[in-house]
Amino acid sequence: MSTSPPADRRTLIADTAIGLVAAAGLRGLTHRAVDAAAGLPAGSTSYYLRTRTALIGACYQRLAELDLADVDGGSPFGTAPPALPGTSGRGPADRGPVDREAAAAALAGLLYHWLTVGRERQLARFELSLEAARNPELEADLRRAGREPRVRAAGIVAALGADRPEEAAELLVAWTEGLLYDRLAGALARSRPAPDLAELTAVARRMLAAALADPA
Repeated sequence: MSTSPPADRRTLIADTAIGLVAAAGLRGLTHRAVDAAAGLPAGSTSYYLRTRTALIGACYQRLAELDLADVDGGSPFGTAPPALPGTSGRGPADRGPVDREAAAAALAGLLYHWLTVGRERQLARFELSLEAARNPELEADLRRAGREPRVRAAGIVAALGADRPEEAAELLVAWTEGLLYDRLAGALARSRPAPDLAELTAVARRMLAAALADPA
């Protein structure tokens, strides 16, 4: 039986729920299953997160926290990629010039990380995110969880000299999401070769160059 203090209990529940979705999809996500997998007394999950909607919302927030830890170079997996520029929490005016090649290498490392040791978590994130398209009650939670990654992306492209960092950030996030989905769950995902850091670095260079190009 878990002896996690209350302050950590919600995190344990969210992490366990994410793991269940990664293993069995949303059909495997129930309060009872989370209690059992987390080693918690029956009823613990429903005590903290009464409804399935609340449970999924907690997953959104936890997934955002874990992804941001990766972006900042503090991955919980123990094999963190290098931190991306512009992720220190400082304002754009406080940042010096950043080398684009270093940024491409860091972004490629992050993509490689999410396609390998972080694979299951990213698959769970995609599946959980789709639920918001069916349940309007989840839209606000998903939007809230997605806000900070976009702020961080804007910081990255601002540090790289983007004239319109918010617009460039939206493109960079969209391309990153699309690449991850294509490599993890797309039609050719199972037939693709294993992730290759050199190839991902070339892709990251192109993504950054396109995001930083002068707007039409």
